[in-house]
Amino acid sequence: MRPAIGVFIINFSASPNDQEFPALILAAGASSRLGRPKALLRMPGTGNTLLDQAIHNGRVLSRDVRVLCGAWYPLIRFRATTQPSAWLQVPDWQEGLSASLATGLASMAPKVKGVFVLVADQPLLDEASLQAFGKAARFVPHQPVAADYQGHPGVPAYLPRWLWPEVTALEGDKGAGQLLASVRATRVDIPGVEEDVDTPEDWQRVRQRLSQTGRTTRQSQR
Repeated sequence: MRPAIGVFIINFSASPNDQEFPALILAAGASSRLGRPKALLRMPGTGNTLLDQAIHNGRVLSRDVRVLCGAWYPLIRFRATTQPSAWLQVPDWQEGLSASLATGLASMAPKVKGVFVLVADQPLLDEASLQAFGKAARFVPHQPVAADYQGHPGVPAYLPRWLWPEVTALEGDKGAGQLLASVRATRVDIPGVEEDVDTPEDWQRVRQRLSQTGRTTRQSQR
C-alpha cells in the first residue's frame, strides 16, 4: 500500500459516525484534456469552483471530507473558498486514479468502516439522491454501493473496508468500476453522474446547464 504524505488537517469537526465513513474527493489529475485545472472552474452565478461544489457534495455524505490532490497543488488549495477536513497529496499522482485511491485509503484510521469516493467534476449531482445513497451505504456498511451508469457501477461510490486490498492493488489511470462490477455492487440512480467535465466542450455544456437554473430549482425538478 502506498504511504500517504503531505496530510494537512484543518477544520475537522466530524461526528464519531462521520469518522467511520469519510468521503474522498479525487482531484489529483492534470486536466490535460481541458488545458487548465478543472477543479478551479467557476460555476456561473455563485463564484464557487467545481472543487467547492465537490466538497459540498462530499459533506452531504460525511462531514469528514478529504481531497486528494497532485498536479495543481497547492494552487487548488489556496483558491478554494471551501476547505475540506484534510488535503492529501498524492506523491505518484501521474500514475492515475489508482494512486489517488491508494493514498486516500492509506490515510484511514482502523475504525473506518468504509469510504465514499467522489470526483471533482460532477457539479450537477442531485443532492437528494446523494443523501439516499449515503443512508443506504451506512445502513449496510459491508455492501459496496455505486452510482448506476446505464448498467455499470461508477462514482460516486462506497467502498467497504474488506474491499480495500483489491482497490489498492489496482494500477494505472482507472478507478474501481470494474472491481465494483465484479463484486456485484448495489447500483443506485444519482441524476447528474454522466455530466462530468473532461474537455472544453464538456465544460461549455455543463456550464450552460448550470446557468439555466439554480441548484434548488434543479433538484425540485428531479
